[in-house]
Amino acid sequence: MTTLVKICGLRTAEALDAALDAQADFVGFVFFPPSPRHIAFDDARSLGARARGRAQTAALTVDADDALHEAIVAALQPDMLQLHGKETPERVAALRTKFGRPVMKALPVETQADLAAVSRYADVADWLLFDARAPKDATRPGGLGRAFDWAVLKALDPGLRFMLSGGLDPANVAEALTITQAPAVDVSSGVENSPGVKDPDKIRAFIRAARSANAAVEIEQQRNVNRARS
Repeated sequence: MTTLVKICGLRTAEALDAALDAQADFVGFVFFPPSPRHIAFDDARSLGARARGRAQTAALTVDADDALHEAIVAALQPDMLQLHGKETPERVAALRTKFGRPVMKALPVETQADLAAVSRYADVADWLLFDARAPKDATRPGGLGRAFDWAVLKALDPGLRFMLSGGLDPANVAEALTITQAPAVDVSSGVENSPGVKDPDKIRAFIRAARSANAAVEIEQQRNVNRARS
């Protein structure tokens, strides 16, 4: 199975085109002013139209109200809503119903205990995204270039639809996929030259590395099947 790749925090046509030309599956746009990747509605409208039909678009928000979601949907027409705040399962379900779009819920991970939240969200979110837990003094919940112990995800249900995020870059994504066997990966700061400034070469390198890791992941999956049968 081909690993799906999402490039998040895009703000320019050059960076978006690099992701699209390298055949990213998802492209993400951030609507959260404290983030250096925050995008204006007019820019989102233009880039969303540029991506349409070539990759799925995701709109990232943090505890946004309905009015902001309505404005985002009007501008971007996203294929998916990506929630990075403290949204409850009830809020996730309500947004999914109100806007008729798939929803991805980000869950912060530091230790195995943090995975207890999976059972609360798995039935209401179309995707879960596992990101490193932000420090208490952080001004935003993600996009910080922090990784967590990927081995904690080995206990997940193999059928769970999730994306791995947090501290990924072209140099480590293959290792992360081998350990977690994640069906999808999400990157933002790991393909930047500075906060909010994407590097097209790093975008292309990340996607190449993720794709090339498929063989290793498939070998590990087969080993797991053989272990289960023995």
